Amino acid sequence: MSVKPRTASALFTGPFALGTLSAADGPAFPALVDPEGHVLDLRTALAEPVLTMRDLLERWPAVLPRLRELAADPGVSRRPLSDFRVLAPVEPRQVFQSGANYRRHVIDLHVAHRDPSDGRSEEEARAEAAEIMDRRAAEDLPYVFIGLPSSITGPYDDVTLPAWAAKPDWELELTAVIGRPAHRVSPAEALEYVAGYTIANDLTDRATVFRRDMPQIGTDWLRSKNAPGFTPLGPWIVPAESVGDTGDLRLTLSLNGEVMQDESTKDMIFDVARMVSYASQSARLLPGDLVLTGSPAGNGMHWGRLLRDGDVMDSWITGLGAQRTRCVAEDA
Repeated sequence: MSVKPRTASALFTGPFALGTLSAADGPAFPALVDPEGHVLDLRTALAEPVLTMRDLLERWPAVLPRLRELAADPGVSRRPLSDFRVLAPVEPRQVFQSGANYRRHVIDLHVAHRDPSDGRSEEEARAEAAEIMDRRAAEDLPYVFIGLPSSITGPYDDVTLPAWAAKPDWELELTAVIGRPAHRVSPAEALEYVAGYTIANDLTDRATVFRRDMPQIGTDWLRSKNAPGFTPLGPWIVPAESVGDTGDLRLTLSLNGEVMQDESTKDMIFDVARMVSYASQSARLLPGDLVLTGSPAGNGMHWGRLLRDGDVMDSWITGLGAQRTRCVAEDA
């Protein structure tokens, strides 16, 4: 059984947000949600019917003005959010993930993994990490890789910890949702292709990140990040126009009520525009695709406390609402 959200509407910034809901055992549908927790079914509210959130995002530039009108119309019939189950807000075709994108997080990792026999102090190791990140930023080289849509689950669903995952960890991330096809776009124009933003918790099994049988081939993101349910998403897509500047949003994750991550996007090495632009240089981004922008300091490896059966994670990002997910251990 999934845990309940902390509040009925998990408040967000702006006059409306978008979600994917279902009633009892009924089909999923795209919905407009207001800050008071009222729901408008968008399958019939738009001139051209939409069956999924991705249908809506395929027509994002054209449908956005109508969504504004619907949100402002007091005469439109709505139902209480409490009547529905909140699902992941969109089923993407592609998931672009990024690593090593928060300055303090990377420095902490660099210090934690330094060779103590080399004689360097912690201050020297931190200075070395800062120099490496400054060089990456100057050369415009984010670190982006591919995730699987099958890892996505809802914002209040239980997360199964696979029996083989020895070191499951959390990674709260600001996520951009694409609203127009984007290929080889510049950083200056990249945000024009973002429909809105949502919350992702990009769970990772630290024990399987690196291939032990063949270290030369590096990381194994398929194994470590893509178990079913390893990417709780949502609850909402908040339109980019309501979020505004993403340069100073707060990301906070607590574990069983204790704050573990609490950082601002000001600590990002590469901002959202540069991440979207970089991903588009190699791939063609499609409406509904996700660009996860990295996780700040405070992961479980930092605290020496990894996820286990019964843990409850609460996650917030400024203006985007809140997640609550419970961990359930898979039987061996």
